[in-house]
Amino acid sequence: MKNGKVQLGLVGAAFIADIHIDSIGKNPYAEALAVASPSSAPEFARKHGIPHAFSDYRQMLELPELDAILICCPNRLHCEVTEAAASAGKAVFCEKPLCMNLAEADRMVKAVRENGVPFFYAEELCFTPKYVRVKQLADEGALGDIYHLKQSEKHSGPHMPWFWDVEQSGGGVTLDMGCHAVQFFRWFLGNPKAVSVTAEMGTYVHRDRTRGDDQAVILVEFEREDGSRIQCMAEESWAKFGGMDDRVEVYGSEGVAYANLLMGNAIQTFSNVGVGYAVEKADIETGWMNVIFEENWNYGFPQEVNHFVEVVRGNAEPLVTVEDGRATLEILFAAYASAGQGRRIDLPFQSDAKKPIDLWKPL
Repeated sequence: MKNGKVQLGLVGAAFIADIHIDSIGKNPYAEALAVASPSSAPEFARKHGIPHAFSDYRQMLELPELDAILICCPNRLHCEVTEAAASAGKAVFCEKPLCMNLAEADRMVKAVRENGVPFFYAEELCFTPKYVRVKQLADEGALGDIYHLKQSEKHSGPHMPWFWDVEQSGGGVTLDMGCHAVQFFRWFLGNPKAVSVTAEMGTYVHRDRTRGDDQAVILVEFEREDGSRIQCMAEESWAKFGGMDDRVEVYGSEGVAYANLLMGNAIQTFSNVGVGYAVEKADIETGWMNVIFEENWNYGFPQEVNHFVEVVRGNAEPLVTVEDGRATLEILFAAYASAGQGRRIDLPFQSDAKKPIDLWKPL
């Protein structure tokens, strides 16, 4: 650490990197030291006042003062970047999903363990203030015995072109956003054992852009320590217009809680001329709309970066680990297999598929 601040490097310089650099700038114990991107690192560095810019992330890892990296690049690179960073002794913050396949996930687990570096799997729903409060309500018994969870995230599709290319992303909306739901379920319930997955998915709106799924319903069954089972439902969509919709429903024997992440925290607004910014993934910004405020905070992005900084400083253990990322990925692979075979898939699930989409729509 330099001047008492954790020195961070970003691998990637697009949408999610912009979000994380905002969070880094608000943390008194963190500093952005470098950014690496094949094409846009110099511009990103100038925009955010970052001292070092590289076209190759491996050059960034050679900086002796670098403490940790944030992986903000396409999914196909997550494994190799993690292995290189771990070998260089750098702590790792990895964006979701963990990687492209289960073999890569095992390599990442091995690299982190053998090199003894901190690794944080960046699932912001475990830090989202409204969802954290819902979990507190459940944990204190306010809702009784929880018997059903539901999480949904819906919008009209991702920002970056690589998401649509399954060779770079590995799948469609199930992989991109189903990972949020699965890890949310695991975290909310205390990491119970997943025993089965049933999923339906399709490509309804974006057939001209991707062979990945743009709409999915996923049912995951977990087994708790007492042997009882709980069903959790994820509804994920890239086919829903009108801006981001992210919500959680929790059902218990003594109560229920509904948490609408964005629209429930928005300003109902009508404008003939339009607003500068309404909400992420808004398709139009005129007429009636829900205008969000403190969007990144509502998502939990600053909170997860703050947590990672404390992990690197030695003051905390990662709330979400590489093993959690691997467990989530296994469930998502089973979801694609379920949709592909038209049946329930029991867990544990093994697959040597190079990417989950291959289990649903093989070439």
